[in-house]
Amino acid sequence: MRSTFLALFAKGLCMGAADVVPGVSGGTMALILGIYGRFIDAIKSFDLIWLRAVLVLDVSTAMRRPRFEFVLPVLAGIVSAVLFFTRVVPIPELLTLHPALVYGLFFGLICGSLFTLTTDLGGVGARDIPALFAGILLGLLVVTAVPTQTPEAWWFIVLAGSLAVSAMMLPGISGSFVLLMLGKYAYVLDAVGHFRFHVLLPFILGLLSGLVLFSRALAWVLHRYERGTMVAMTGILAASLWVVWPFQNRGYELVRGKSRLVSSQPVLPDWNTATGHSIALAVLGAVVVVTLHHVAHRVSSARGIQPKR
Repeated sequence: MRSTFLALFAKGLCMGAADVVPGVSGGTMALILGIYGRFIDAIKSFDLIWLRAVLVLDVSTAMRRPRFEFVLPVLAGIVSAVLFFTRVVPIPELLTLHPALVYGLFFGLICGSLFTLTTDLGGVGARDIPALFAGILLGLLVVTAVPTQTPEAWWFIVLAGSLAVSAMMLPGISGSFVLLMLGKYAYVLDAVGHFRFHVLLPFILGLLSGLVLFSRALAWVLHRYERGTMVAMTGILAASLWVVWPFQNRGYELVRGKSRLVSSQPVLPDWNTATGHSIALAVLGAVVVVTLHHVAHRVSSARGIQPKR
């Protein structure tokens, strides 16, 4: 029993580490680790029957219906990984101190995800152009319309949490990437690292609502319009490269005693050592994602199943 808990905890660590970094999906990591199906089933086990049991204080049903023997160790691993990357290796601070290097890695991760998505689709043909164009247009609207300084009101944090956890279950887009687009990546991770509960509580509420509602809606769409949805997601991901481009003229202002990014415009870089390091990290990020994708296919082939992206 203890070995099973530790094994699931370790897999949760890998999923949490993946979700902290924009461009890598925790759902993809779950597939690589061979627990994707159990992960989805565990989420769906928190349904209306379970909620009704909780409300009427039916302790037996409330404790028996969800798969706590799976959920608890995996969740503990995910939370531990998030805390590690917010306190021991503080990625939010690195985004401010070394933006070109960090975004270089993010850029490569997303490029790698684009490659794996199009590979799984068998390429993009003429019939896919409308969905691809719609995805690119939607993505550009999001990354250009969403201001850098988005609201810090509780309702926006709830919305961000709901969208982030839903994205975690989609191919190619991680929850961290959605937070990055919404301008709440560093804000939320800083709150996790410093236990700022006025931010964490609305964010957790958003996570729960996304798991219960939005994720089911997305699963319904993917089930009925799988290819069109996948192509549109590819377009959204491609559009996101505009905001993740590592070489930008960034403007900062002092807000509440902290330096915050208030403007950003992509530019062509001057060649120097820092540029070379950023490009190297971008290549590394792409290689990591493509390698993970290759491993996922090998694992799935060995089990006689097709990878579920």
